[in-house]
Amino acid sequence: MVVGYKIFIALGLAMGLVPPACASIVAAESAYADIARQVAGPATPVVAILKNPATDPHLFEPSPSVARQVAEAAIVIENGIGYDGWMGRLIAATHAPGQTRLVVADLLHRHDGDNPHLWYDPAAMPALIKSLSGALLAATPAQKGAIAAHRDKILASLAVLQTRIDSLRQKFAGAPVAATEPVFGPMLAALGLKDRHGRFEWSVMNGTEPRASDVSFLEDDIRAHRIRALITNAQATDSEAAHLAALARQANVPIVAVTETLPPGKTYQVWIGDELSGLESALAPPAPPSLTQ
Repeated sequence: MVVGYKIFIALGLAMGLVPPACASIVAAESAYADIARQVAGPATPVVAILKNPATDPHLFEPSPSVARQVAEAAIVIENGIGYDGWMGRLIAATHAPGQTRLVVADLLHRHDGDNPHLWYDPAAMPALIKSLSGALLAATPAQKGAIAAHRDKILASLAVLQTRIDSLRQKFAGAPVAATEPVFGPMLAALGLKDRHGRFEWSVMNGTEPRASDVSFLEDDIRAHRIRALITNAQATDSEAAHLAALARQANVPIVAVTETLPPGKTYQVWIGDELSGLESALAPPAPPSLTQ
């Protein structure tokens, strides 16, 4: 596979698609790119590769222009553990001298088989910020004051978000939920929510046929209202997910739609805050009917 990517890059070089490296940051996922922009400031070019919320990230294939962006970057950020394996192959093919590679899975000591949707893990962004600010300070020591100020500001904003997560955990820990796939899994774990349908969700994520018993188990939980909410992925829908969502609507089970990609016009903090608000509304018990005269 790496050999194929080397040919891919060689063609790009021959066509003038890969100019010499310049100071910039390329992140495979838009959530990490947003964090990079907040840390580095407006003077540093930051490129997000997976940034279209209408696209299923699992179907992404890199183009020569993406290869060029990766080859040019002074710092590259990737999720790791198989989610964006194409990034590692591009890096191996380009061999950009002096390039810094930050793999979020490595920062969190995660391995193959762990849930790969790491941006939903509250520990991910603080770990990335600390490593990224260190790399930026090493590359541009003259910007030490600005980078340190940006780092401290964003860490403070994430601390506020963590306080909210802790509050919701105290309020809803143990509440039963289900999902059409495990994209929101790390956040559900951080909130202490109970998901009994992991085997079904991972089958969907891995592209394998779920067991009939797992499908029946989930459908029964929805019909019997044994779950408080159904989490869906707005970017990766199929007939089974649509069926489960329809079943949830029929049973009056709240549906919480999340995305894998940062929505345009939002910061990471706003995005996560909005999704927490949606989940909180779904889990909150209905208000008692008002008394009438």
